[in-house]
Amino acid sequence: MEQTPAVRVQNLSKSFTVKGQTEQILQNLSFQVKKGEIVSILGPSGCGKSTLLNILGGFEQPDSGTVLFGGTPVERPSRKCVMLFQNYGLLPWRSVLKNVELGLEGLSISKQQRRERALEYLKLVGLEEKADLFPPQLSGGMQQRVAIARALAIQPELLLMDEPFAALDTFNRYHLQDELLRIQSLEKTTIILVTHDIDEAVYLSDRVLLMSGNPGQIHREISIPTARPRDRGHGDFQHFRKMILDAFSFCNPVPSVEYSI
Repeated sequence: MEQTPAVRVQNLSKSFTVKGQTEQILQNLSFQVKKGEIVSILGPSGCGKSTLLNILGGFEQPDSGTVLFGGTPVERPSRKCVMLFQNYGLLPWRSVLKNVELGLEGLSISKQQRRERALEYLKLVGLEEKADLFPPQLSGGMQQRVAIARALAIQPELLLMDEPFAALDTFNRYHLQDELLRIQSLEKTTIILVTHDIDEAVYLSDRVLLMSGNPGQIHREISIPTARPRDRGHGDFQHFRKMILDAFSFCNPVPSVEYSI
């Protein structure tokens, strides 16, 4: 019997009306994501990637079409699905440990169990020794690792990531990409990642969904079946990188659009 997809999007459309003018943001999107898969959504600015992520998370509703999470329609945010942003979202007046505990405070577990689980996920991201520090005392890379620990401590089935490493320097970004892959291999969490970075998409993803804009549509799906960890200098990596660049040149022939390569 075929396994139910973690996420199934069918004929999804979304528009916004501002000052009496209606703009179609997404049009007739359909795709699936398997359980335990990492899928990147890659496209030019303004093509509706973040809007799509908000709909998947239940923060916005589509005009038409359906989003199924584990076979159930998505109508509102759920603890089974967590969104991770590039601005970390940490509370500066709470310690690292208390920030990770934040998502657990509504659960029916004891204070000790909450602390133990938070410490477990801080250890998973290599920050157990920083538990008593406060976010301003950490580097940007460390703060993002705290945000990842907080998201995973809830033990979600789906992790939505909106350009989570975009604000980091190259070395921190590469390190956190490796950390994400290591953690995902342990937790088996399904991940949908929005990114502008072609290298990041090729390095992390099982599949890449390429979006075109005006309105946003899925232009092409590219599977990347090569084993991890991937070598950015290897011919296979460069092959998929070029494939994506060529696809964008075809579907988004706009000179002003820039991509991280």
